[in-house]
Amino acid sequence: MKTLLILGAGTGGTMVANKMADHLDPQEWRIIIVDRDEKHYYQPGFLFIPFGIYSQRDVIKPKRNFLPPSVEVIFSDIEVIEPDKSRVILRKDNKVINYDYLVIATGSHIHPEETEGMVDGGGWQKNIFTFYNLEGAVKLANFLKYWKGGRLVLNVAEMPIKCPVAPLEFLFLSDWFFHERGIRDKVEIVYATPLPGAFTKPRASAILGGMLEEKGIHLVPDFNIMEVDNAKQVIRSYDEQEVEYDLLVTIPTNKGSDAIARSNMGDELDFVPTDKHTLRSRDWENIFIIGDAGNVPASKAGSVAHFMLEVVIENLLRSIEGLEPLPKFDGHANCFIESGFDKGVLIDFNYDVEPLPGKYPLPGFGPFSLLQESHTNHWGKMMFRWMYWNILLKGGEMPFESQMSMAGKWA
Repeated sequence: MKTLLILGAGTGGTMVANKMADHLDPQEWRIIIVDRDEKHYYQPGFLFIPFGIYSQRDVIKPKRNFLPPSVEVIFSDIEVIEPDKSRVILRKDNKVINYDYLVIATGSHIHPEETEGMVDGGGWQKNIFTFYNLEGAVKLANFLKYWKGGRLVLNVAEMPIKCPVAPLEFLFLSDWFFHERGIRDKVEIVYATPLPGAFTKPRASAILGGMLEEKGIHLVPDFNIMEVDNAKQVIRSYDEQEVEYDLLVTIPTNKGSDAIARSNMGDELDFVPTDKHTLRSRDWENIFIIGDAGNVPASKAGSVAHFMLEVVIENLLRSIEGLEPLPKFDGHANCFIESGFDKGVLIDFNYDVEPLPGKYPLPGFGPFSLLQESHTNHWGKMMFRWMYWNILLKGGEMPFESQMSMAGKWA
């Protein structure tokens, strides 16, 4: 009996488990998935909790609900991965699992303690919050209910981050939220980012930066945070630039799993070195990576894990048959950017092509406007939560191609 071991039962790991359960003969293969948490979180929903659009019950379901009965599920922390021995040691009972193939889907995680003064300066979860985990999103929601106004600063500590459009969405929704409460004139909104503009790609950055300006949101580019000084209520960059705040919303440093760090398998941010086209580990031929766990230069977003899925499955099956993996993943990402007032923007891009304007042809639903606000894009964003719980996680067919298409784009 051979073993396929999947580490992480989030979006990527759950999809792989469902797909491989359909492909592998249970008389020959044992599929095991390991995760430390029994709850599955719809992480894109965290963004909406501070504004009262979603509640906790909208973003949490049991992980077992989305895993096939033929897959063995173990809830435990991972003590260490020993790739040279093709085995993993779990913290629970020091259980050892030997594998023939390993899929790493351990994701990325926030580390606010990486910034001096962030959690140890007296302001954490008092006037400093994050919405990149459920606890932070809920506490920020409770704070915003009663906030009378002041200077709200959103800061990205460093790139890469999970879902790189989420900071922009938070800013746009903040503008809408304070308008709804009738206190927009009492709130100054500032975006301090290490990027040279509003986004990572030039054309989209110009358009999204223009939207920030239209909404009266001040952009502070090239801001590389060094420390938080909550006594003076400023964030300070390495070049001694200071940005004052009354309320600081942080997107902290994102890093890979602690298990990857303990196993000495990652780069300086604990992301696993991964071939960006085959999605196989650069160092071990029987290890594949899906989602945020790898260091591929693609967006760390749920849509990317979905676009990776077909490539990971095909290359796993090829490897099992003794064939070389195919370099099929092109870095495809697409994201609905909620822009407030029941509107949204859609971007679609890959390693080589930046987000372009045009139309995104989607059978039965579209077309959706690219790099342009529309109500249709907003409802596309809202509809995705249902699709996530009911189709995507279970490995169902989605109306999106893995490889990016130029159809409808205005080059």
